[in-house]
Amino acid sequence: MIVVKAPQEKLLSALQSVAGIVERRHTLPILANVMLRKTGEQIEFTASDLEIQVRTHAELGGEEGNMSTTVGARKLIDILRSLPSDQIVTLTSNASKLTLQGGKSRFTLQTLPAEDFPLVNEAVDFGPAFSVPQKTLKMLIDQVHFAMAVHDIRYYLNGILFVAEGKMLTLVATDGSRLALAQAELEHDIPKQEVILPRKTVLELTRLLGTKDDLIEMRFAGNQAKFSFSGMEFVTKLVEGKYPDYNRVIPKNHKNLIVLGRQPLLASLQRAAILTSDKFKGVRVNIEPGLLRIASSNAEQEEAKEELEIDYDGDPIEIGFNVTYLMDALSNIPNEMVKLEMQDGSAAALITVPEQSGFKYVVMPMRI
Repeated sequence: MIVVKAPQEKLLSALQSVAGIVERRHTLPILANVMLRKTGEQIEFTASDLEIQVRTHAELGGEEGNMSTTVGARKLIDILRSLPSDQIVTLTSNASKLTLQGGKSRFTLQTLPAEDFPLVNEAVDFGPAFSVPQKTLKMLIDQVHFAMAVHDIRYYLNGILFVAEGKMLTLVATDGSRLALAQAELEHDIPKQEVILPRKTVLELTRLLGTKDDLIEMRFAGNQAKFSFSGMEFVTKLVEGKYPDYNRVIPKNHKNLIVLGRQPLLASLQRAAILTSDKFKGVRVNIEPGLLRIASSNAEQEEAKEELEIDYDGDPIEIGFNVTYLMDALSNIPNEMVKLEMQDGSAAALITVPEQSGFKYVVMPMRI
């Protein structure tokens, strides 16, 4: 049976949209495969790693009929990438083999039965659905994802907290030394729902989300989240655990405020970071009326000094920061200006954006 007859780029695009979660090494060989299910004229592609399942469907020609099989995802994608993008390719299913033909090229691939493919059992207790534009969710994730912990023993920090309540969607990420929060308004009031999305889910969503106004529908259950967008269905397990009370971490009423250009500050930090060591990423920041100084040094007794003129008439402050934490935040804010709020040299600093009240970034000081 001819399962697909379509231009290479169309088939490759459909496969790539689901295959991002496929692991190269897995205890179950079939999880290296993508499942193809043909129903009438429509074909459905599904990939799973037992924690996340991604599914998309398309009409890609071929014969009408019903069939299902699984085939190695990476091999199929690598073969398609090697063919010209405008080439018409066919996928033909025959017994336990799948044949891909394009021009004078022909590849025969081994398959495994679709009935052995472990699909994720979807939850039955999903809460009410709500939607935001894809570009809005992408922006929110971009503004917080860098603050997620990596392989932290406090497993609930290895992901992003999603809180939907009333007309507000809040995303929070923290690794214990810094915290990023971003918010967007929802169209309709919804009852409070709170889930922690795993790190891999967050990174895969970021890859798949577009920058258009097309909506993404979200639904949360006790142990699952479901996202529907652009003809795709994305189901993921959640991180279990109690997320820290992020509101207690965010400083309030800091008396010393500076508004300055994001790009000049980022560039100064990037230059100062060159002379920090791999193990110790500390920079010293001195703030006084009219001037912000950044200094770094390393074990070879090399040092960097940067100065920025600022509009400031508050208290003189000397404070140390992990320069990477500051650069991460500034690199992921699209706005031209940022606001720096500080109390003194020992309290956490707060970075916000003057024209966007929904973004907050808290960074703890470090001893220099």
